[in-house]
Amino acid sequence: MTVTANTDIASAAPVPILQLRAVDKFFGEFPAVDRISLDIREGEFFTIVGPSGSGKTTMVRMLVGMDKPTNGDILLRGDRINDVPANKRPTCMVFQSLALFPHRTVGQNIEFPLKIRGVPAARRKERALELMAQLRLPDSYYGKGVLQCSGGERQRVALARALAFDPEILFFDEPLSALDYKLRKILEKELKDIHRETGKTFVYITHSLEEAMVMSDRIGVMNKGRFVQIGTPNEIYGNPSSRFVSEFMGEVNVLEVGPGPDGTVIDQTTGASYLAPPVADAFSGGALVIRPEDIRFLDGPAPQATNTLEGVVYNEYLLGSRVQYQVRVGDTQVFLVEKLREQQLAGTAGGRVTIGWDARDSTIFPTARFAN
Repeated sequence: MTVTANTDIASAAPVPILQLRAVDKFFGEFPAVDRISLDIREGEFFTIVGPSGSGKTTMVRMLVGMDKPTNGDILLRGDRINDVPANKRPTCMVFQSLALFPHRTVGQNIEFPLKIRGVPAARRKERALELMAQLRLPDSYYGKGVLQCSGGERQRVALARALAFDPEILFFDEPLSALDYKLRKILEKELKDIHRETGKTFVYITHSLEEAMVMSDRIGVMNKGRFVQIGTPNEIYGNPSSRFVSEFMGEVNVLEVGPGPDGTVIDQTTGASYLAPPVADAFSGGALVIRPEDIRFLDGPAPQATNTLEGVVYNEYLLGSRVQYQVRVGDTQVFLVEKLREQQLAGTAGGRVTIGWDARDSTIFPTARFAN
C-alpha cells in the first residue's frame, strides 16, 4: 500500500505572530519608518538596534498601538490591527521610565492590570506573589513602597506588572539603559531566563550591542528608517551585510582600498598591497574590513598570515577578559588588535611587532554599499 503525505500540511510554515507589510510612518515629508516588511516569530526574542533617529522607537510605537502607520498593514496572527488601540491589543510595553505608580506598594503596582480586569483581591495577591517569585523579588516586598526599591528591583516590578497582563507580546523600550553596568549584566541574563520560562514573544529596543548579542534570537539592524540586516547574533556579527552593519556591531579596522593585480587590493592611503576575498571584475574601490580579534601578532621569520605589517605598539587597553592593542603602522595608520587576557604581551609600550591576518578573515564592501 502506498502512503501519500499531506504535503500541504507538512510544508506549511507557522504563521508569524506579528507581521508588517510595507509599513511606513511619515512626519510631514520625513519618513521615520520607510516601507518595512517584517515577520516576528511566536516565542522569539527579537531585538531592534540602530543609531539615534534610525526609526526604532517610531516603529515599536506603531506595533504597540500608540501610533498608526501612514501606509501599510500590521497583522497580529493574520488579523489587521492598524486601528486597534493600545489598550485593546494583547500586548504590553515596558518603558525606559518604567512608569510605575510611585506612591503604591510593589504588590499594588503588580496587581494593577488584574484590578482593572475585575480579578478578585485574593487571586490578585496570589498572582502577584507568583510573579514576584519568578522575578526573584522576596515575598516581603509585597507591601514595600516602590520608591524604597533599588533601580534593579523597580525594573523587576515593572516586568512583573507587564507579565500580569498576560500579554502575547512584550515590548521593551531600552529598559536597562539607566542602570549601572553590573546590574545591567545581571538583568540581561534574567530577562533571557524569563523569556525562556514564559515562552512569550519579546520585542526589545536597545542602543546596547552587548544587550542585543547576549539576549536575542534574532537582531534587526535599522538605519534611516529601514532594516539593513536581520539575522541571528552570529550572522549579524560574523557576516555583516554592509560596512555600516560591520561598524555598528563592533569595532573594526577599515582600510579604503582600490583594485590591484592577481586578487589583491591596494591601500589608497599607503599604497600597500593586500590579499583580499574575491571581488567582482567591476570592483573599482571600497572598504576592506578586519575585526580586531582576527588580527594576530606574529613571531619568527616565516610569514604566518597572508597579510603582514610591521608596527609599534602605541597603547594597551584592558577590557576584562580581553586586551586591546593600538598598533601604529607608519605615520598614518593605526590598527586595533584584540587578544584574550592570557595572550597579553609583555613589555609592549613602544615595542616593535609584526601583525597579520588572513584574507578569509576580512571582508570587502564596494563603495556602492557604503550607504547601508
